[in-house]
Amino acid sequence: MREETKYIVIHCTQTRPSQDIGAKEIDRWHRERGWLKIGYGKVIKRDGTVEQGRGDDDVQAHVKGYNHCSYGLALVGGAKEENWKEEDDNFTAEQWEALKKTLEELLVKYPDAQIVGHRDLDESKFCPSFSVRTYLLHEDVRGYKFQDGLTDEADLQELEHNGNE
Repeated sequence: MREETKYIVIHCTQTRPSQDIGAKEIDRWHRERGWLKIGYGKVIKRDGTVEQGRGDDDVQAHVKGYNHCSYGLALVGGAKEENWKEEDDNFTAEQWEALKKTLEELLVKYPDAQIVGHRDLDESKFCPSFSVRTYLLHEDVRGYKFQDGLTDEADLQELEHNGNE
């Protein structure tokens, strides 16, 4: 059992958009790497279906050094069709819808958790292939208490400035 949940970490599976996989395939991959079982708590498939991985309150295996205090959920995709080693924000509308709903459900369970991307905790990763911070600025995730504290006036001016270039 995880004692605390400081972070909800969004991942991508770093798979091609044509790969329609789910928790079962990821579980097999993770076991082949010598893990106990799938590392994520939830997996959001290309069609928006949300599948359970490890138990919500179990210690999960998804970010080195943070597993004891974080929840991991993964969006299927995030890599280019031509080269799975290159990032590509290629998630479907159904996945974005499911992500928001899943985050809102998790926040009921873990109201003090901060939502971050894998790359926010490990700079060597491009996962989840998009900026979670930017996503949170544009998406009204119900129950997320850090929402308003994410930007200050200087950040807004910088965003406006960059948008006009």
